[in-house]
Amino acid sequence: MPDGVWGVHVPVGVVFVLVVVAFGLGWWAARRFSRGGGASEDRVFGTLDRLARSLESEQRTFVQQMGLLSERLMDLVAGSEGRLERLEARVAEELHRIRDENERTLESLRRTVDEKLETTLEARLGASFRLVSERLEEVHRGLGEMRALAEGVGDLRRILANVKRRGVLGEVQLENILSDILLPEQYARDVRVNPNSEERVDFAVRLPGRTAGEGMWLPIDAKFPLADVEAYLAAEEAGDPEAVRRARRRFVERLRLEAQKVREKYVVPPHTTDFALLFLPFESLYAEALREPGLFETLQREWRVVLVGPTTLAAILHSLSLGLRTVAIERRAGEVWELLRRVQADFSRLADLLSRTRRKLDEALRAVDAAELERERLSRRLRGVFDLPEEESDRASGERPPADADAGRGADTSFLASEAEERYT
Repeated sequence: MPDGVWGVHVPVGVVFVLVVVAFGLGWWAARRFSRGGGASEDRVFGTLDRLARSLESEQRTFVQQMGLLSERLMDLVAGSEGRLERLEARVAEELHRIRDENERTLESLRRTVDEKLETTLEARLGASFRLVSERLEEVHRGLGEMRALAEGVGDLRRILANVKRRGVLGEVQLENILSDILLPEQYARDVRVNPNSEERVDFAVRLPGRTAGEGMWLPIDAKFPLADVEAYLAAEEAGDPEAVRRARRRFVERLRLEAQKVREKYVVPPHTTDFALLFLPFESLYAEALREPGLFETLQREWRVVLVGPTTLAAILHSLSLGLRTVAIERRAGEVWELLRRVQADFSRLADLLSRTRRKLDEALRAVDAAELERERLSRRLRGVFDLPEEESDRASGERPPADADAGRGADTSFLASEAEERYT
C-alpha cells in the first residue's frame, strides 16, 4: 500500500493504545491512590503528564500527517481530475474522429452503393425498356405488315373479283413494258383507232407511213382470263380428266372470243395494221395458251390476232423500236443530202474566193519586190554620193544635173508608184 496510508493508520493505533494505557494507568493509579499511597501520586501525574505530552505530540504529528495526506489527496484528486479531463477530451476527440471517419466511410459506401444501384438499375431498366421498345417496334412493324398484307389481299380480292379490274392489272403491266422500251410519243393509251366507231383500244403503237404526213396504229389489247385458268388448274390438282378437258375448252373458247372481239373492234386498215396483239399479262397464261395445239396459228390466221406474253411483247417492241429508228434515219437522209449540197456550193465559193485572194497576194508580193529593187538602187546611188571626195563634192555641188536625167528618174519613180497603186487597188 502507499506510504501515506500507512502513515495514517500507525498514529491512530498508537493514539488508541496510548488512550487505553492512559485509562488503565489512571484506573490503576486511582486504585493505588485510594489504597493508601500518596507517594506514588507524583509518579502517576508525571506519567500522565508524559502521556499527555506524548499524546499531544502524536496528535500534532497526526494533524500534520493528516494535512499532508489531505494535500496529497487534493493533489491526487486534482491530478486525477486533470488526467480525467484530458482523457475525456482525448476520448471525446477520438470518438469525434472515429464518428467523422465512420460518417465519411458510410457516405462513401452510400455513394458507391447508390452509384452501383443507379448504374445497375439504369442499365437493367434501359435494357428492359430497349427490349420492350424493340418488341413493341417489331409488333408495330408486324401489325403494319399485316395491315399492308390485309390491304394487299383486299386489293387482290377486289381486282380478282371483277373482270374489268383484272383487265386493269393487265393494262398496268402492259403500260410498264411500253414505257420501258418505247418513247412517250411512240405509243398512246385509249386510242380511237376506228374513225367510224367509239371503241378505244387499251394501247396502240404509232407506226410511220410511206410519207411524213401518213401514219398508222398497231393495236394492243390486254386480257386476263383468270377465272378460266383457275378452274383449269383446280381441275388438274383434283385429278379429274373430264374437268380438265372442260376447263381447257372454256379457256380456249375464251381466247377465241377475245381474239374475235379485238379483230372486229380494232383491226381497221389503213388506219391500223392488218393485225393486232392480244397481251396476256403473265407468262403462265401465255404458256397455257401455247400448250393448246394449233391455237396460236388459228388466232393469227382467222382473226389476225397474235398472242403475246410479257417476254414476247418486249421482243416485238424492241424490233419495232429499231425499225422506227431506221425509218427516222431514212427520212432525215434527204435533209442530210440537201445540207451536204449546200455545204459543197459554199465550199466552191470559198475556193474561188481563196483563188482570187491568192492572185491579189501574188500581185502585192511582186509590187513589194519591185519596191525593194528600187530601194536598193537608190541606196547604191546614195552611197556613191556620200563616197565622193570633199573637193569633188564641192565642185559637184556647183553643177546642176541635166534636166532630162532628173525627169527620167522622176518618170521611173512615178511609173513604179502608179503600178504599185494599181496592183493594190
